[in-house]
Amino acid sequence: MNWLIEPIITFEFMRNALIISILLGIVCAVVGSYLVVERLSLLGNVISHAVLPGLSIAFFLGINLEFGAFIAGTSSALVVAWIRSQSPVNVDAAMAVVLSGFLGLGVMLIKLLRTNTIDLSSILFGDILGVTPTDLVQTAIATLIILILVKMFYRELLYYTFDPLGAQAFGLPVNLIYFCLIAAVTLTIIASMQTVGVLMVISLLIAPASTAYLLVKELHQMMLLGSIIGVLGSVSGMYLSYYLDLPSGPAIVLVIFAFFFLAFFFSPNHGILLRYWRGKDGG
Repeated sequence: MNWLIEPIITFEFMRNALIISILLGIVCAVVGSYLVVERLSLLGNVISHAVLPGLSIAFFLGINLEFGAFIAGTSSALVVAWIRSQSPVNVDAAMAVVLSGFLGLGVMLIKLLRTNTIDLSSILFGDILGVTPTDLVQTAIATLIILILVKMFYRELLYYTFDPLGAQAFGLPVNLIYFCLIAAVTLTIIASMQTVGVLMVISLLIAPASTAYLLVKELHQMMLLGSIIGVLGSVSGMYLSYYLDLPSGPAIVLVIFAFFFLAFFFSPNHGILLRYWRGKDGG
């Protein structure tokens, strides 16, 4: 067990990486469960790419990069909702249009504002072993806020997720709930930028929740099991990155990808191999 404990005892960056892995594994699965159940998984992809213009403008103005990313990310999700409400365009088409538009704007702003000194490699692909104490504090605060809000408004979010029209007819503030949901997704993505980068954050958001979706039925069970899968995937990827000198973001993503396919093949209810064997025995 020395190989597991020694790096944590010896190096501060490994302790920081372990703590942030646990925090992100939990919060990403909780937020991602709502996106999976509501079939808005690609919204996380839109927001993760849409933060780029916000980062460029914030860097140019000399203000906090995370603040710029939050404004741009939430704006992109609001534009998607606006297009859905004002036109017959499907949600997947609206998300594709907004994603490409914000990404193009971000690249253009980097050129026009001459903000190409931003460490794009770190933002796009992350580096969990380079987490600073400041990153740790910001992630812990964001995680705590999101988990408290989810706990407080779990029933309202559950109702809205499964039946938005029913929630509106019941008098729930559906627009406010939607804004809170996209704010939580954006905060989670910003918190994950340092770990896996904006290009791969969709994996931490969606894959653990989707894996849990194949194994359990209730939303709260999805959140709990997804959190365990997210933590295991993040920590395992962190150790692979440390011992094998691999890029941390892709290592985490591939471990979580492997977990998903294990459930895809062997889930008691939805696994394709078990379904095949049962069909063979029955037929």
